Formats: sequence, structure tokens, C-alpha cells
Amino acid sequence: MSRRTTLSLASLAALALPAGMAAAQSLTIGLASEPTAADPHYHKVTTNDSFSAHIFESLINRNAKMELIPGLAESWKPVDDNTWELKLRKGVKFSNGEPFTSKDVLFTICRVLNNETNVSRSYMEPMQNFTDVQTPDEHTVIIKSDRPIPTMPNELARSLPIIWSGIAKFDKLKFAPKEGCGVTSPWPTVAEFNTGRLSIGTGPYKLKSYVKGTGIEMERNEGYWGAKPHWKTVKMVPVPNAGPRLTGLMSGDYDVIESPAARDLPRIKENSKLDFVATPSTRLIFFQLDSGRAQSPFVKAADGKNPLQDLRVRQAISMAIDRKAIVQRLMDGMATVANQYMPAGMFGSLDKPAEIKFDPEAAKKLLAEAGYPNGFELTLTTTNDRYINDGQIAQAVAQYLTRIGIKTTVDAQAAAIYFPKRAKREFSFAIGGWPSENGEASGLFQYWVASTNKDQGLGTSNYGGFSNAAFDKVFVPAMALMDSAQRKAEYQKATQIALDNVPLIPLHFESSIWAYKKGLSYEGRRDQYTLAMSVKPTK
Repeated sequence: MSRRTTLSLASLAALALPAGMAAAQSLTIGLASEPTAADPHYHKVTTNDSFSAHIFESLINRNAKMELIPGLAESWKPVDDNTWELKLRKGVKFSNGEPFTSKDVLFTICRVLNNETNVSRSYMEPMQNFTDVQTPDEHTVIIKSDRPIPTMPNELARSLPIIWSGIAKFDKLKFAPKEGCGVTSPWPTVAEFNTGRLSIGTGPYKLKSYVKGTGIEMERNEGYWGAKPHWKTVKMVPVPNAGPRLTGLMSGDYDVIESPAARDLPRIKENSKLDFVATPSTRLIFFQLDSGRAQSPFVKAADGKNPLQDLRVRQAISMAIDRKAIVQRLMDGMATVANQYMPAGMFGSLDKPAEIKFDPEAAKKLLAEAGYPNGFELTLTTTNDRYINDGQIAQAVAQYLTRIGIKTTVDAQAAAIYFPKRAKREFSFAIGGWPSENGEASGLFQYWVASTNKDQGLGTSNYGGFSNAAFDKVFVPAMALMDSAQRKAEYQKATQIALDNVPLIPLHFESSIWAYKKGLSYEGRRDQYTLAMSVKPTK
């Protein structure tokens, strides 16, 4: 499938929406993986951001193609290399009827920087680089940073859902995050958002209930400033297993489901009551190796060392995997083989990356050169409900590694259990998936590859402890280059250094699939968000 092609059967034979669904204006969505919190600043994963986007809005939005469009800010511009000015939309109200102003933007930034309940310092980048946030009037925000941030609009679009300032007490807000910004009450916690009491946003929906493991219920925000969505009520139900998810769609329990198994697409195509859409995403599926520790919990080698610290071993593992077979057989072609860390054409990717060839014999030789002619033992840890066919992919990779002498076992876990453990570095060889949300190489590198430096917001997802001075020397300064041509060239150098040193093993770029009842349409999104707003009756 072409990466630029979005497949849809919706236009073939749109039938009238079932009368009951149209009259009730209620929508039920079967989720492949459930959000871990209703707090929009808790843990930056796509499931959380997708859910959050129904209730909380950003200053700058992204359309389905990930192009920037005005959100709560109508316009934005750089004043100088370290300063950006944003003009806010007038007439916007929160779901409780309170007006949205620049004070709410300042409060949100302060809350992000004082949120002690977040996971892996989520949402703190680039806010922790802000040196001042000024609000000269109710509809103007001026942001100053300690370094040039050329991707500021992209970063604000991906990482700053706006919350209502009235959920905390203060006399006068000021940008002084280390002193609490003038807030006199405790900062809101994730538990308080999960009850729904503090989930007050400007978005098209209001939260009725969030019950972990059971589902989410929302109702339309009738005071929403933008185009109102069709559905008055929305229910999202977590159904991790693809089989029951599709069965639920076919039986009428769900109107839309995420991520049907690629193997089931022929059944969906043949069913006159169903439709689907498949859309290429920017999400890279990869494996992260624990290369930072001399002893790793799930690696066992005869010499007592951690073989994953040896570059030759990491290269051998990468060469042992048949990416083309995985894409064709497991993904049914609904993915693109990854020979680098970003899709071709993305800012900072290589124009013509060398193919990572499937060569098990060469992989065995590398293992022998590294001192492991008889291999070693390894546990591959994976989610089984987060990425498309993640459990099956892990099993296939384990077989490839076992064939070259690395005796590999698979430990599959639910995403809700897996992610907190990975953040604590409890794994040795773990699956990962990451979309380059800001459209540049930095969207992956700054979190997953750069050496960890919490003060600079670098390496916050570098759970493998990878550190390469040559990479950092090129990549970190490049992030501050306002000249696009220079920044792109430096990012390409950093990409090549990363590929040469294998901090992550790239596998493929996902295509996202949504299936739904005939009579509906869904606009597939590159960011993989599942939005009730994007589900529409065809008539």
C-alpha cells in the first residue's frame, strides 16, 4: 500500500444510518487500548492524548494530516529567536461557562511544571525551557525561552492541553514555577481529574465518567465555540483483544472499532454492513535495548556481562529480523518497512537510507566476533494491546533471534501494566512505538536517543540508557537552529550516527485502521487519534 494512499470503502455504497443510532445520536467506540488517566498532563501516550482531545484543547491544533491549524490561539509569530507571541481566540468558554483567557494559559504552563504525578516528566518539554510567560491582556500570551525553539508551534500543538485556572486557588498568577506561580492551594492531582470533578476544558465534549477497565462516557458540550460534533453522547469501551472487538462490531455492540487485525480485513471487506479506512501514520515500531547498564535484569550470558552493550550484538539483532516478512505476513501490507527512524521525506530523515538487510548468517558472525558464538538468553517484553499485532510481532522477532543463538522468550503484558514498568527500567529488550508529532527528527531523538538530561528535557524516554557523545554533539545544538536548512542537515547527520550505533532497532511504520458500521465515515488520522468528532453519518 502506498504510504500516501488512504484507503476507504465508504464511498462505494453509503447506506442510510440505522434509524436508532441516528435518532439517539449516541456513539460507542471499541478501543484497542484504554487511556491510563483523564488528567491531560499525566502520561504522554497517544491513547491519553486522543481521549484528552475530546475535552481539552490546545492553543494550536492539528488536522488529520498533522498540519497546524488555529485552535485556542488564532495566530502566532516569533518576535525574536527566543520569543513567541500568541493571540488567543475571543468568545471561548470552558464547559462550566467560565471564559477562556490568557490567565488559563499561564496557569496550565505552571501546572505542567508543578505536576508531581506525571509519568516520565510528560508534557514538560518545551515548557521547562521557558524563562518567562507574559499575559499583557486577556487575549495575548508572550513566551520567552532560554534557547531558540524553532518548532514552538508544533510543540504547543502536541503537548499543552489547556485546563481551567479555577481548579486551584491563587491571588495573582505569575510565571515563577519554582515558587508555585502564586498558587496557594495544592496542585490538582491525577486522581482528581479521574473523578471528572476537575476535567473542565473548552473541547467539544464533557466528561461524564471515567472508570479504568470499564470505559469512558462523554456528553456533547453544547456551549462549544467550534463546529458541534454530531454525537450527543459517546461511550468508549476498552476491548484489548482484536477478535472480540470485531465480534462486537459485527453484532452491533460497537459502532466503530480501532485497529482490527489486518488478517480480518478480508472479512470486513466482504461484509456488506461494515466499512473501514486505513491511513499511514508517523508511528515507528521499534525495540529498545538496555545498553546503559552492565547488568540487565532479563539478559543472561555465560560471561556474566550484558551483551546488549556491545554494538556488534545490537547490529546482529537488527540483521536477524526479516522486516519484509513481518510487514507482508503479519501486517498484511498495512505497514512500511523502516530502514531509519523517520518516514521518508520527514524533516531530518535520510533521503536514501541503506537497507537493513535480513542476513542471519552475518548476524551469527557478529555474535561470534563479540564473544557470543553460542548466543545468550534474553526476555523480550511487549505490550499485547497497544500496537497493531504487537504480541504477534514479538513472537516472530523472538523466533528470529532464537535462530541465531539468542534464546528468546516473550513476556506480553497489558499496556496499563507495561508502561509504568518500562518507565522504571524494569526491562532489557522492550517494544516501543512513537510518532514524530512535531514533524521533525527531534520528535523522536530528543526523548528516546539523546543522553538523559532532565534539566534540558532530553532522554526522558531513554529507558535503555543509551548515550553517545558524537550523537549528542551534533543533535543537541541542532535543536536550536532557527535556519531550517542548517537544522535539517544537522538532523540528517544525527540520523546517520544513530543508525550506525543502534540505540533502537527500527522495525516498521504503522498504518492505522478503523472499522465501522456502513452508513458512517471516519477520517483516518496520521497521529492515530480516535476521535468521536471524526465519525460522521454519510447521510
